Amino acid sequence: MPDLHFLTATQATRQIAAGTLNPRDLLESCLARIAEREQLVHAFHHFDPAQPRAQTPQQGPIHGIPIGVKDVLDTADMPSGYGSPIWDGWRPRADSAPVAWAKKAGAVVMGKTVTTEFATRKPGPTANPAGLGHTPGGSSSGSAAGVADGFFPIAYGTQTAGSIIRPAAYCGVVGYKPTYNAIERFGMKVMSASLDTVGVMARSVADCALFASAVSSRDLGDPDVKPDRAPRVGICMGPTAAAALPETEALRVRVTNALNRAGARVTDRELPDDFNNLINAHPIVMNHESARALGWELENARDQISEGLRERLEFGLSRTPEQVAEAYAVFERTQRAFPDAMDGLDVLITPSAPGEAPKGLEWTGDPAFNYVWTSLHVPCVTVPAGLGPNGMPLGIQIVGRRGDDKAVLAWAQWVAAAVGN
Repeated sequence: MPDLHFLTATQATRQIAAGTLNPRDLLESCLARIAEREQLVHAFHHFDPAQPRAQTPQQGPIHGIPIGVKDVLDTADMPSGYGSPIWDGWRPRADSAPVAWAKKAGAVVMGKTVTTEFATRKPGPTANPAGLGHTPGGSSSGSAAGVADGFFPIAYGTQTAGSIIRPAAYCGVVGYKPTYNAIERFGMKVMSASLDTVGVMARSVADCALFASAVSSRDLGDPDVKPDRAPRVGICMGPTAAAALPETEALRVRVTNALNRAGARVTDRELPDDFNNLINAHPIVMNHESARALGWELENARDQISEGLRERLEFGLSRTPEQVAEAYAVFERTQRAFPDAMDGLDVLITPSAPGEAPKGLEWTGDPAFNYVWTSLHVPCVTVPAGLGPNGMPLGIQIVGRRGDDKAVLAWAQWVAAAVGN
């Protein structure tokens, strides 16, 4: 079967369990796809086909499933460069916890996927498979592009502002940013301890639940099981509504109509005024923590940090103690207030990005519709929702309460079905 590489992970695991699919055939199909397309897409920072071929996958819930690993997660048998020339060729002694638990669950690591510099600024060479002249988004660029182009059905991403949701939307795949710290970060090159979250990119919502359950020992259910009622949905553009491009405004109307036709109880819902303060608080926390995290690099290899990142780190270091304390206070207040802001609703629906993927590879796009939810530590899922004016994918984001990941995934699949994906 020539198209095994486009199976979802849930399809593949069922066939492997039934004995109708040999994991080796799935692996070879993915390797053939990489050989055909990698020179165009550039999803990998490190790839050696001999390494996945040499792995003997353990028996587990994702036995034999190929995965991509974002290159901010340490791997003992592959270099971990973190998107920076400072760490080029670095070989950690141990796998990060996310990689170790993925292997324990049966995954086959295909390689290390391209990340922006320290998952923050300067983009790598990865192109969007849906349009090679467009960015795949970032910082989880290679993971999103690899899933979209059949290199592997599942990949790890990480998010500090919008680094899972936005590239997944741009590339037309599903992205799941779990509740903060739901997937263990040990062995990750952490930039912002208050924000960095390990998550998943895949071709279906069920794939995200399968993989995240396997690596975190949480019960995330089966999103393909249809709920016994329709959801109560709040359409929320959030504090950054002005960033929406025309295609996103049109998408909001189309999704609202589709949800109403499918039987959802849909209302408009805006966040209280205090949530507007996250617009200023997020960059203060993110850049202050990133500057502290990169203390060694700033001291010993400053000239190898890109100018754009140095500017952001200097911004973080120049904030006064009072400014930093107030930013953390905004986080605390809004996180505490968010459940009340969702009163009477199951989920919020909000854009995944301002619009379709921008042209060019020099910029990974605006996280305007992501960083508020990352700051709140809540689970988010983006699902494909049609195409923009240049034929590039659009996504719609489903957001829920902290710790309510199982329900958010279930409702995300309901929304995906309602909007026709």
